[in-house]
Amino acid sequence: MADDFQYRGYSLEELQKMNMDEFAELLDSRKRRTIKRGLKERQKKLLKKIRENDHVKTHERDMIVVPEMTGKTIAVYNGEEFVDVEIEPEMIGHYLGEFTYNREEVEHSAPGLGATRSSKYIPLK
Repeated sequence: MADDFQYRGYSLEELQKMNMDEFAELLDSRKRRTIKRGLKERQKKLLKKIRENDHVKTHERDMIVVPEMTGKTIAVYNGEEFVDVEIEPEMIGHYLGEFTYNREEVEHSAPGLGATRSSKYIPLK
């Protein structure tokens, strides 16, 4: 599967050999600007941890997935718990937060106790 993976015309092996500035040129403008201006201290620390370990916990949902993260498992905090995310080549160039849901779907029921007469109206069809 990783053999036929291409990101903007480059294979995974070619991407992993690139330095951060060369990789930034392949990203869209928002992510390229983030890398050009320099990663935050917390993000640099996360990259260092990822290089040392295969499984890391983080709150950094705004970290861009770079090629050196592929094959690692990162536990990303969604506001309630850490959700394990296995980094695959297709995730390169996305944010870590895109792979963990942090909101519940709202299911409304009947009107509440203090509801007005007009809001209690429920159409038959």
